[in-house]
Amino acid sequence: MHPAPPLKADEAQLLASAQRSLSIEASAVQGLVKRLDSRFARACQLCLACPGRVVVTGMGKSGHIAGKIAATLASTGTPAFFMHPAEAGHGDLGMITRTDVVLAISNSGETPELLVLLPHLKRLGVPLIVLIGKTDSTLGRAATVTLDVSVPEEACPLNLAPTASTTATLAMGDALAVSILDARGFTKHDFAQSHPGGSLGRKLLLHVEDMMRTGTAVPHVLPQALLSEGLLEMSRKGLGMTVVVDETARIVGVFTDGDLRRALDKQIDVHRTTMNEVMTPNCKTIGARDLAAEAVHLMELHKITALPVADEGGKLIGALNVHDLFRAGVV
Repeated sequence: MHPAPPLKADEAQLLASAQRSLSIEASAVQGLVKRLDSRFARACQLCLACPGRVVVTGMGKSGHIAGKIAATLASTGTPAFFMHPAEAGHGDLGMITRTDVVLAISNSGETPELLVLLPHLKRLGVPLIVLIGKTDSTLGRAATVTLDVSVPEEACPLNLAPTASTTATLAMGDALAVSILDARGFTKHDFAQSHPGGSLGRKLLLHVEDMMRTGTAVPHVLPQALLSEGLLEMSRKGLGMTVVVDETARIVGVFTDGDLRRALDKQIDVHRTTMNEVMTPNCKTIGARDLAAEAVHLMELHKITALPVADEGGKLIGALNVHDLFRAGVV
């Protein structure tokens, strides 16, 4: 038996199909805007007032969307998890407590695995929010709040595969999560607490003291030191600068690669010139307890690549450069 020849598709036809799909899905999401009313606000209020968790559930493609909505809620300050409705009758119903809210997703509103949950939810007195394609359905009529996510047509040319309908449902779930987030006064720092492994988490949870160089790794010289000594210190420590400090370790200036270029342009004798003649006084510094994100901001704002770290009295306690921030994953 000979293998079937590879399918060939016209490029223009493929692009036209994709454009039609995106247009239908965009229209489906845009159509939700006019449906935002007191019912949506009531759904948000139920979640905000919930002392337990939001239990999100759905079957098939709706289940995949439910899982994503649960994850979005959980990461934005609303305790939530996904419960598979097919497993609910086999012990997972115990996941739902009287303090919870259930968010169910169904395009038809007649999903059998969801309908069998209704008596249990009624016994517990648990509020039920539904994202549904047919509001006049068993699930829609039983819900505490019904949010209409129906669409005129699917992006699938057969109008069968859940495409525009799942996109609209996901968008409504995101709108719910974002509205609740905003009402809670959820901040970047709160978000970082839920995402300590992400780049935002590193920026907002890491402090300068977590990555700065200390002790003998910090380049520093006295103001009366010769420029040649300062250059050797820069070379030994490899930070791209040396800090100039007085006898009490108070920072009085900094000498960088840029200062070196300017000194060489003036044909300064490195064996006779002292550091206080070529350093940049009143240099930018940062505190050990400042966030790493602030160090990034200072470097970008002032177009510098390294910073001395000072204590409250202005004394040198450490230093870091952009490579330290890269290694920490902050930039």
